[in-house]
Amino acid sequence: MKQIFFQSSLPRAGSTLLQNVLGQNPDFYVTPTSGVLELVYAARNNYTNSPEFKAQDSSLMRAGFTRFCHDGVHGFFNAITDRPYVMDKSRGWGIHYGFLNEFYPDPKIVCMVRDLRGIFASMEKNFRKNQHMDSGIVDHSKMTGTTTEKRIDVWAQGQPVGLAIERLYQIFKEGIDKKMLFVKYEDLTENPQREMKRIYQYLGVPEFSHDFDNVEQITAEDDSVYGIYGDHKIRTKISPLKPDYKDVLGVNVCNWIKTNYKWFYDEFKYY
Repeated sequence: MKQIFFQSSLPRAGSTLLQNVLGQNPDFYVTPTSGVLELVYAARNNYTNSPEFKAQDSSLMRAGFTRFCHDGVHGFFNAITDRPYVMDKSRGWGIHYGFLNEFYPDPKIVCMVRDLRGIFASMEKNFRKNQHMDSGIVDHSKMTGTTTEKRIDVWAQGQPVGLAIERLYQIFKEGIDKKMLFVKYEDLTENPQREMKRIYQYLGVPEFSHDFDNVEQITAEDDSVYGIYGDHKIRTKISPLKPDYKDVLGVNVCNWIKTNYKWFYDEFKYY
């Protein structure tokens, strides 16, 4: 294997679409939502807290542990693919850049972003179309999660949306953003050829001629694991989506989102 790349994107922002577009390239192995970060992250906890490591030379243990993580990640993918490039998808890679950089120096991380009004609207639409199941956030007796506004508050303060936005904010605060490539979901669907060219240039690998009218879904996830918000199905043809967030959320909620996340709208030039 030549190189591992990483995708660390906002939820509901086209991360699955990007993986499957890249998957058309026979040189790329692409993952669904991956657990590889969790493997090395859990190992870090054991390395940090086990007395057996604490009792030995710290510089030697650090060298051994970082090599363990590097070779472990490579070994994982060498066991499941012989393709020269891997794009591993996990929302945590960006915020854990410092840890990743310890065992995989100068990692290339792609982050899909989307107008936050569209992300919240997507969450609300999934809520509304899955009324046969308990979402876990609505309690009429306590009047929690009972309106669109209240559900926005819940998603803004928790997983997956709130945590992902908070992490992205911290990424910019620490300057990690300068090492990453950001791709707007809207730009990818509007001009996929241009955006894929940007991605290949950032990764430093040869470009590939993609078929944007016939994107076969090759990543598979059991969406029942993620409840009513699990939705990793893609459209076969890439085309722009008409913004419907004002219809779904209402003008007042959309204005609140823009005001509350002003830093995001300033940074990514959404209007």
